[in-house]
Amino acid sequence: MESNLSAFIEYFNFTMFVLFAIMYSYQIVYMFVAFKAKRSKKEEVRNIQLNRYAIIIAARNEELVIGQLINSIKNQNYPKELVDVFVVADNCTDGTAHEARKAGAIVRERFNKAQVGKGYALDYMISIIETEFSSKKYDGLFVFDADNLLDENYIAEMNKTFNRGYRVVTSYRNSKNYDQNWISAGYGLWFLHEAEYLNLPRMVLKSSCAISGTGFLVHADVIKANGGWIHHLLTEDIEFSVSQIIKGEKFGYCKKAVFYDEQPVTFSQSWNQRLRWAKGFYQVFAKYGKDLIGGIFQGKQNRFSCFDMTMTIMPAMLISFASILVNGFFFAAGFFDLFGGKAVIEMTSIALLKSVCWYYGVLFILGFITTLTEWRSIHCASWKKVAYMFTFPLFMFTYIPISVVALFKDVEWKPIAHTVVKSLDDVR
Repeated sequence: MESNLSAFIEYFNFTMFVLFAIMYSYQIVYMFVAFKAKRSKKEEVRNIQLNRYAIIIAARNEELVIGQLINSIKNQNYPKELVDVFVVADNCTDGTAHEARKAGAIVRERFNKAQVGKGYALDYMISIIETEFSSKKYDGLFVFDADNLLDENYIAEMNKTFNRGYRVVTSYRNSKNYDQNWISAGYGLWFLHEAEYLNLPRMVLKSSCAISGTGFLVHADVIKANGGWIHHLLTEDIEFSVSQIIKGEKFGYCKKAVFYDEQPVTFSQSWNQRLRWAKGFYQVFAKYGKDLIGGIFQGKQNRFSCFDMTMTIMPAMLISFASILVNGFFFAAGFFDLFGGKAVIEMTSIALLKSVCWYYGVLFILGFITTLTEWRSIHCASWKKVAYMFTFPLFMFTYIPISVVALFKDVEWKPIAHTVVKSLDDVR
């Protein structure tokens, strides 16, 4: 009995790991594609058409940092007359609107306690742009969070990719505070991996990239066709990505367009933010899952992109939940002296430990490769870069309880205070 039970527990956990590996094996191919793309020095001839852009910043009590972002926009190596900055001070109780106006932005204040979230703020400002500034005839709209900073060539580089025909373009997301602790570094390392080992190979393979909350550009025609910003789930960025990819849109990625944003540094902040992300992923799958999976099997040109996005929003969470459910059952059974009592607890613990070691190894390799190739882009002491490679898997492991809690808990959007006041020179 005990030997059969031991074999089942070990087999189950091994099967979960293998299933996980199979589902995400295509991302190993992504890494080799990224390696090749990084070595390539070929520079394509680009259309130098200069487009007119509106930049939208949705801000909630961001008086400390919003001025630095607007200054970095004003200092772009791009014709100033072709860029306008719009700030929606959304349910603010501080001096965000004042600081934004002082820095030179066009500001509108929004107070709505019923419709809370970034998506509503974006739609509010888009409607104002369409009614009050329609004569400007903007070609595209950038979206940033108030804590961001832009490299001086950001808009110029994004403009090049935009001119290649991509109607949605994302960029290289770096961090203002990578060096603060293992939490901020965990975020920062994942975003670097997402940029260079997910979006870059997607771009090379002519699949679709995905936007990630901030630092992206959308063609005005896309916004117009959608009737504004109509995405109001907890993860409006993933909802937008999935909904457009289902329609056949291919997002581009510009690795030379670099921006920096602030990452949470306390576990409570990080928990709340990622709980919202996990819940938002579930919401997106519930709303678009049928069409997304249908896109995989209908032979459309974007079927691989549909598969990629399906893998992005669901399987890892489901595998984690299944593993916790089964192993938790055997732990509980052992606690109540069923199936052998202490023996089953010991067997489950050993099987889980093996699985954790496998997962840790995979995540460490992922973090190691990303840190090594992006070494010069990570702005912190060398010893911290090395140390945070070892804590990165631990950061990723914390998604497991978060994804489980998100299944059962009602989650609302909550603002995160941004307090890292830095200029580009400070960061670099």
